[in-house]
Amino acid sequence: RGGSSSPRKKTGSSRPGQFERGDSKPQGGRTKSGRPSLTRDGGAKPLEDRRSPSKSTGQGKSTLKGNRPGATKTNRPAAKTTSGDLVRLNKYIAAAGICSRREADDLISAGLITVNGKSVTQLGSKISPDDEVKYNGERIRTERKVYLVLNKPKDYVTTTDDPKERKTVMVLIKEACTERVYPVGRLDRNTTGVLLFTNDGELAKKMTHPSSNKKKIYHVFLNKAITANDLKTLADGLTLEDGFIQPDAVSYASTENKKEVGLEIHSGKNRIVRRMFESLGYRVEKLDRVYFGGLTKKNLPRGKWRLLAEKEITRLKMNAYE
Repeated sequence: RGGSSSPRKKTGSSRPGQFERGDSKPQGGRTKSGRPSLTRDGGAKPLEDRRSPSKSTGQGKSTLKGNRPGATKTNRPAAKTTSGDLVRLNKYIAAAGICSRREADDLISAGLITVNGKSVTQLGSKISPDDEVKYNGERIRTERKVYLVLNKPKDYVTTTDDPKERKTVMVLIKEACTERVYPVGRLDRNTTGVLLFTNDGELAKKMTHPSSNKKKIYHVFLNKAITANDLKTLADGLTLEDGFIQPDAVSYASTENKKEVGLEIHSGKNRIVRRMFESLGYRVEKLDRVYFGGLTKKNLPRGKWRLLAEKEITRLKMNAYE
């Protein structure tokens, strides 16, 4: 007798809107076309052996439907852990929000992970759900994955703990969940806007690693009107102390106020937007990130947060957003 299987459905995604003033698209300027790249545990139940037992022994007869009345039932042993119940150690660590799988491999190789009291350094090792896994002596427990976005206000530092005892972004989301979540990436103390939090180490790595090429869009407020020539110089690219940098697109954010600029960039270098304008003799008085890797702050008041919808989470994991 054979089994049957049902086909799997494929999911798709669409690309969201772009810059908005207070979530509006920059007018004019160069544009860059980016195309999104779409891209329990449990062992399978074995088919039961329905062959007739040997007539010579007369034992082990099954009571499967269709057998004649009076047939005997064999006693089966308790279920044991199978290979289908096992999970890779690095996947387990990443699922707990400690770090990405690749970083988990580094922790394993360094001997910082123990399983049931014994150090495990072999990459590719698997564990069962009942095993006790520890990192630096503390037990690792998997927990519900949480994803939320904050419209960060100024005067808050993007860290979980500040030695100078300044206000951190963590106080703004303390009522969001009981799980330990962390900010993904970093916004300067006086930079406002979109900031993602999660305990999903794998996704955090994907959103911040340079190879992911995640787009950021900023609304820049300058101390004086920027000239058309300087705007063109900025668009053509600049050489700073740490190398050449060129935005993907830049333009006036307002036709009436040339102190405001919309800038699209992929680079994640420290203070890169501020340094670009400073090199041309301008001071950034206010910097607001309105887009980060598919997320916006639309309809989200300053200092407030919201949980991501399942559709948003799926698209982030599929790397559907630029």
